[in-house]
Amino acid sequence: MILADSGFWIALGNRRDRYHAAALRAAERYAPQGFVTTWPVLTEVGHLLLARVGVHQSVAFMHSVADGACRVFELPEQAPQRAAELMARYRNLPMDVADASLLIAAEELDEGRILSTDLRDFEGYRWKNTRPFENLLLPDG
Repeated sequence: MILADSGFWIALGNRRDRYHAAALRAAERYAPQGFVTTWPVLTEVGHLLLARVGVHQSVAFMHSVADGACRVFELPEQAPQRAAELMARYRNLPMDVADASLLIAAEELDEGRILSTDLRDFEGYRWKNTRPFENLLLPDG
Protein backbone atom coordinates (compact mmCIF):
# COMPACT_ATOMS: atom_id res chain seq x y z
CA MET A 1 0.00 0.00 0.00
CA ILE A 2 1.18 3.47 -0.90
CA LEU A 3 0.37 6.46 1.31
CA ALA A 4 -1.78 9.11 -0.40
CA ASP A 5 -1.70 12.73 0.73
CA SER A 6 -4.35 15.40 0.16
CA GLY A 7 -2.57 17.00 -2.79
CA PHE A 8 -2.66 13.74 -4.74
CA TRP A 9 -6.42 13.31 -4.26
CA ILE A 10 -7.13 16.98 -5.00
CA ALA A 11 -5.05 16.88 -8.19
CA LEU A 12 -6.79 13.70 -9.26
CA GLY A 13 -10.22 15.28 -8.76
CA ASN A 14 -9.50 18.69 -10.27
CA ARG A 15 -8.70 18.85 -14.00
CA ARG A 16 -7.42 22.42 -13.58
CA ASP A 17 -4.86 21.41 -10.94
CA ARG A 18 -1.28 21.71 -12.20
CA TYR A 19 -0.52 18.20 -10.95
CA HIS A 20 -3.62 16.59 -12.49
CA ALA A 21 -1.77 14.75 -15.28
CA ALA A 22 0.89 13.47 -12.88
CA ALA A 23 -1.82 12.29 -10.46
CA LEU A 24 -3.64 10.43 -13.25
CA ARG A 25 -0.41 8.70 -14.29
CA ALA A 26 0.41 7.78 -10.69
CA ALA A 27 -3.11 6.50 -10.02
CA GLU A 28 -2.91 4.23 -13.04
CA ARG A 29 0.63 3.06 -12.32
CA TYR A 30 0.24 2.38 -8.60
CA ALA A 31 -3.41 1.32 -8.28
CA PRO A 32 -2.48 -2.39 -8.31
CA GLN A 33 -0.46 -1.82 -5.11
CA GLY A 34 -3.32 0.02 -3.44
CA PHE A 35 -3.54 3.34 -1.64
CA VAL A 36 -3.91 4.12 2.03
CA THR A 37 -4.84 7.41 3.65
CA THR A 38 -6.32 8.73 6.88
CA TRP A 39 -9.51 10.45 8.02
CA PRO A 40 -7.75 13.78 8.53
CA VAL A 41 -6.61 13.62 4.90
CA LEU A 42 -10.12 12.71 3.72
CA THR A 43 -11.54 15.65 5.66
CA GLU A 44 -9.03 18.05 4.12
CA VAL A 45 -9.65 16.72 0.60
CA GLY A 46 -13.42 16.90 0.95
CA HIS A 47 -13.22 20.48 2.17
CA LEU A 48 -10.77 21.63 -0.50
CA LEU A 49 -12.58 19.92 -3.38
CA LEU A 50 -15.81 21.53 -2.21
CA ALA A 51 -14.16 24.97 -2.08
CA ARG A 52 -12.15 24.71 -5.30
CA VAL A 53 -14.25 22.53 -7.61
CA GLY A 54 -17.70 22.12 -6.09
CA VAL A 55 -19.98 19.84 -4.17
CA HIS A 56 -20.29 17.30 -6.99
CA GLN A 57 -16.55 16.55 -6.96
CA SER A 58 -16.41 16.38 -3.17
CA VAL A 59 -19.28 13.88 -3.11
CA ALA A 60 -17.77 11.90 -6.00
CA PHE A 61 -14.50 11.66 -4.09
CA MET A 62 -16.20 10.21 -1.02
CA HIS A 63 -18.11 7.75 -3.21
CA SER A 64 -14.80 6.60 -4.69
CA VAL A 65 -13.41 6.05 -1.19
CA ALA A 66 -16.56 4.14 -0.22
CA ASP A 67 -16.15 2.03 -3.36
CA GLY A 68 -12.58 1.06 -2.41
CA ALA A 69 -10.32 3.66 -4.07
CA CYS A 70 -8.18 3.48 -0.95
CA ARG A 71 -7.94 1.93 2.45
CA VAL A 72 -8.57 4.28 5.36
CA PHE A 73 -5.94 3.65 8.00
CA GLU A 74 -7.34 3.41 11.51
CA LEU A 75 -5.25 5.74 13.64
CA PRO A 76 -4.24 4.25 17.00
CA GLU A 77 -5.64 5.55 20.29
CA GLN A 78 -2.40 7.39 21.06
CA ALA A 79 -2.47 9.24 17.70
CA PRO A 80 -3.46 12.65 19.15
CA GLN A 81 -0.45 12.59 21.48
CA ARG A 82 1.89 11.44 18.72
CA ALA A 83 0.46 14.06 16.32
CA ALA A 84 1.07 16.80 18.91
CA GLU A 85 4.68 15.62 19.32
CA LEU A 86 5.23 15.56 15.55
CA MET A 87 3.58 18.95 15.03
CA ALA A 88 5.84 20.44 17.72
CA ARG A 89 8.91 18.80 16.18
CA TYR A 90 8.10 20.14 12.70
CA ARG A 91 6.65 23.48 13.81
CA ASN A 92 9.00 25.39 11.49
CA LEU A 93 7.44 23.84 8.37
CA PRO A 94 4.69 23.81 9.99
CA MET A 95 3.04 20.37 10.07
CA ASP A 96 -0.76 20.09 10.03
CA VAL A 97 -2.91 17.28 11.44
CA ALA A 98 -3.35 15.59 8.05
CA ASP A 99 0.42 15.38 7.52
CA ALA A 100 0.94 14.17 11.09
CA SER A 101 -1.63 11.43 10.52
CA LEU A 102 0.25 10.24 7.42
CA LEU A 103 3.52 10.17 9.33
CA ILE A 104 1.84 8.09 12.03
CA ALA A 105 0.47 5.75 9.35
CA ALA A 106 3.96 5.44 7.81
CA GLU A 107 5.37 4.46 11.20
CA GLU A 108 2.60 1.96 11.95
CA LEU A 109 2.58 0.39 8.46
CA ASP A 110 6.37 0.57 7.98
CA GLU A 111 5.76 2.31 4.65
CA GLY A 112 7.51 5.44 3.40
CA ARG A 113 6.28 5.61 -0.19
CA ILE A 114 3.87 8.50 -0.64
CA LEU A 115 1.96 10.35 -3.35
CA SER A 116 2.09 14.04 -2.48
CA THR A 117 2.30 17.44 -4.14
CA ASP A 118 3.81 18.81 -0.93
CA LEU A 119 7.49 18.62 -1.81
CA ARG A 120 8.93 20.84 0.90
CA ASP A 121 7.25 19.16 3.85
CA PHE A 122 7.55 15.53 2.82
CA GLU A 123 11.21 16.04 1.92
CA GLY A 124 11.76 17.27 5.49
CA TYR A 125 9.63 14.82 7.45
CA ARG A 126 11.22 11.64 8.77
CA TRP A 127 9.16 8.63 9.78
CA LYS A 128 10.51 6.58 12.65
CA ASN A 129 12.65 9.70 13.26
CA THR A 130 15.24 8.92 10.57
CA ARG A 131 13.61 7.51 7.46
CA PRO A 132 12.84 9.88 4.56
CA PHE A 133 9.68 9.60 2.48
CA GLU A 134 9.89 8.53 -1.15
CA ASN A 135 7.52 10.72 -3.15
CA LEU A 136 6.29 8.64 -6.08
CA LEU A 137 4.08 11.41 -7.49
CA LEU A 138 6.89 13.91 -8.04
CA PRO A 139 10.08 11.86 -7.71
CA ASP A 140 12.35 14.51 -9.20
CA GLY A 141 10.98 17.33 -7.08
